[in-house]
Amino acid sequence: MKRKLVITCVMVGMFTITSAFAQKKNSFEQVKPNYELLDLPKVDLKDFKKNKQGAYILFDGTSLKGWRGYDKEHVPNKWSIDNGTLKFSKNPGLANPEGGDLIFAHDFKNFELAFEWKISEAGNSGVFFLAKEIKGQPIYISSPEYQLLDNDNHPDAKNGVDGNRKSASLYDMIPAKPQNAKPVGEWNQAKIVVNNGKVQHFQNGVKVVEYTLWTPEWIALLDKSKFSKDKWPLAYELLSNVGGTTKSGVIGFQDHGDDIWLKNVTVKVLK
Repeated sequence: MKRKLVITCVMVGMFTITSAFAQKKNSFEQVKPNYELLDLPKVDLKDFKKNKQGAYILFDGTSLKGWRGYDKEHVPNKWSIDNGTLKFSKNPGLANPEGGDLIFAHDFKNFELAFEWKISEAGNSGVFFLAKEIKGQPIYISSPEYQLLDNDNHPDAKNGVDGNRKSASLYDMIPAKPQNAKPVGEWNQAKIVVNNGKVQHFQNGVKVVEYTLWTPEWIALLDKSKFSKDKWPLAYELLSNVGGTTKSGVIGFQDHGDDIWLKNVTVKVLK
């Protein structure tokens, strides 16, 4: 009789522990952020020319082929070609102006993105990569950001920590050092290299930031940023696994409401 009682107690205890674990698991699953990943049209790189260095020319100064709005199937009319540059206009002088971030509609995995940029006084913008198109969400919820900024006049240059919101920084995480951005009205050269999770930011020929995605160090950066689990659960979920299961995504330029000009946008695909 005692043996049966002991066995019964053990079984009840195991059932209680199992039930508690199941409840905890179900509770976790319930609070895990939900999102909808969009599957919008993409382009084939074979339809684009390469330059002498073997990089695909994404913008040649004459056409917006391959480009469209983030979460859209057309180019918002605040983006246009202006004297051979790709320009975002704060006030384009149109009857029905439409803004929004601009992407090149192809998923890149390992690559070198190069471009030149200049910004308006007190202007703010950014570059995104390995981004996913999430319904109803901004592009930066799933993508690291290479900051584009007028360091001298935009207030964000003084925000953040140790200058981590200045030009070429990994926005709100790692400051670009040395900080060598040129002043308003002058062209800057930028390059972003992504290779098997290792990311490097270059500004005007100098490597200014380096980090590795999908590592404990990356998670630690998120934990200290505006994208932490407590501050923004969905961003934390997506940025913890940048690029999703394919570890790839689109490249995009930000509509932050300020005029910005871009040119010589190329991508060299790495193996």
